Amino acid sequence: MKGIMREIRSDNALSDRLRDEDDQLRRQVAALYALLANIYGTDKLVLKAGKLEALNLMRSDVLEERVLALQRLVFEDPTIDEIPSHKDLPAAMNEIEEEIADLIARRTVEEKIERKTAERMQQRHEEYVRDVKAQVLKDLSGPENPQTLKRYVEIEALEEKHLARSVIETIRPASVQEVVGQDRAVKALLSKIASPFPQHVILYGPPGVGKTTVARLALEAARCLQFTPFKENAPFVEVDGSTIRWDPREVTNPLLGSVHDPIYQGARRDLAEGGVPEPKLGLVTEAHGGVLFIDEIGELDPLLQNKLLKVLEDKRVQFDSSYYDPADPNVPKYIKHLFEKGAPADFVLIAATTADPSEINPALRSRCAEVFFEPLTTSHIEEIVRNAAAKLKVDLDPQVISIISEYTIEGRKAVGILADAFGTALFRLTGGVDGVETLGQDQAPVHITEDDVREVIQASRLSPYVAVKASDTFEVGKIFGLGVSGFLGSVLEIEAVAFPARDSGKGSIRFNDTAGSMAKDSVFNAASVVRAATGHDLMDFDVHVNIVGGGRIDGPSAGVAISLAIVSALQKRGIHQQVAVTGEISISGRVKAVGGIFEKAYGARQAGIKKVLIPAENIKDIPPDLHGMEIVPIESFAEAIPHVMEDVEIIPEVSQE
Repeated sequence: MKGIMREIRSDNALSDRLRDEDDQLRRQVAALYALLANIYGTDKLVLKAGKLEALNLMRSDVLEERVLALQRLVFEDPTIDEIPSHKDLPAAMNEIEEEIADLIARRTVEEKIERKTAERMQQRHEEYVRDVKAQVLKDLSGPENPQTLKRYVEIEALEEKHLARSVIETIRPASVQEVVGQDRAVKALLSKIASPFPQHVILYGPPGVGKTTVARLALEAARCLQFTPFKENAPFVEVDGSTIRWDPREVTNPLLGSVHDPIYQGARRDLAEGGVPEPKLGLVTEAHGGVLFIDEIGELDPLLQNKLLKVLEDKRVQFDSSYYDPADPNVPKYIKHLFEKGAPADFVLIAATTADPSEINPALRSRCAEVFFEPLTTSHIEEIVRNAAAKLKVDLDPQVISIISEYTIEGRKAVGILADAFGTALFRLTGGVDGVETLGQDQAPVHITEDDVREVIQASRLSPYVAVKASDTFEVGKIFGLGVSGFLGSVLEIEAVAFPARDSGKGSIRFNDTAGSMAKDSVFNAASVVRAATGHDLMDFDVHVNIVGGGRIDGPSAGVAISLAIVSALQKRGIHQQVAVTGEISISGRVKAVGGIFEKAYGARQAGIKKVLIPAENIKDIPPDLHGMEIVPIESFAEAIPHVMEDVEIIPEVSQE
């Protein structure tokens, strides 16, 4: 009986436990339904249950069917039709809870994103409304306000003020016929530009001789010819190579052009907001169809010169940017064209420089014809001053023109001195700052006196350009040599003295080192030539050779002149001071060719030299229009002596052994 009672109590406990578990599961299921109702809403949950065929199962009193309905709702799968057994309910409920947890997490993230999206859309909407309002206000009233209108009036007032043109603009040649002293250069440049097939050109020459002016006039002349490719509106774009500043990263390049990426502070706002890069065209495109004139091409950055060479070859400028997307519908057509085809840059390059040709990029020189402008002579400067005076409508004292020509060989500088003298004369005629005199409409032309020019020269601290002048005299141990610096020749005074050495065979030779090592070598070559020519051993003498003023001599071109000066000092024979000599001397007495003959000849004429001795090999280098100056080609040292020295026997030819 007791055993039966224990079994009954055990069954009752089991039944109570099962009933408790069943109640717990029912409460859990009810809680999940309530949670789903909060997530979807009651109405949407009912609609969703109807679509998933779970509505009847939801309303069932059977717990297992209600769990099946939960499975269909949570997993959104109407094909789930297996009713879980009572023992599988806990596992099924765990799966449902995990899925609902994932659903809630997704809903939370989605709501957060939707909230941020709504905020961003609201912000954009407000910006759009603000821009629309600003545009409406602009259309109604414009961008002007009292402050901007005031500034505009100030600028207009400035525009109405004009000073007189500069003197350079006033006297600048209006045609190639007015250019002074450059007939050969003008003809050479016109033949290369005014052609059906114009060439790129490099102009060499000293400053102030008209390179820029002639380049501009050459294009004007070419425009008038039907057979040239230049149109009437062909541009002439001028830039100084020493002032071009560019960034190797291509952030800015005024010569070739650059790309303003969206992050660049100079990018257009509408393009920057759309992430669209914009190419900025350079001077090479501005010069398309005309002439690009680059002054001081040698000062241009070497890397930029190489990039310019590429443009000269392709006749186009290519642009590139990592921000460019050809598929972007926001890219304007002109930007697509520039990125895909480049910008046209078909122009003729005219470059000018005062540097030696050896200092110019060899690749650039190989693509260009070369034209050399000649140094201006005294007569050229006088003609320029005379023409400038006529254009300024001034009268000059007879000596004014010659005085100005003594102080410069640059046409621009000569005109500047005349302009300064013109101002000085006006100052004098109007009585100065404290004066009461004025120039009336009927006043006679301004007269520039010699004193006016002297005052300008003194105030500007100018010194005569030609420090050495020839004279019709003879001097012992002094001779004129010829040097060249850049494109300008000059006359060098070379002097020598010789005294018997205190001890025979222990003499010395002294030479100023500032003249250069090669000139010093010429002295020792001369020692050998002098001994062979005169029989004197220079070791029996103390000889001092000097370049007056310490002028530096580049190269061995003073060899013949130094030898003649030493011979004159040894033999006490005078050297004519209207003769200049240039040429390298070999130890066998032969006269070898030297460079810069063209410039040296002009320098000699500037100094009033009447006769110039040059190596016979250089005779082809002499300009054809050196009127009033005799050119004597020599092959040996002995040939030079009769043309230079006073009353001296012709020394026999130096032995070649």
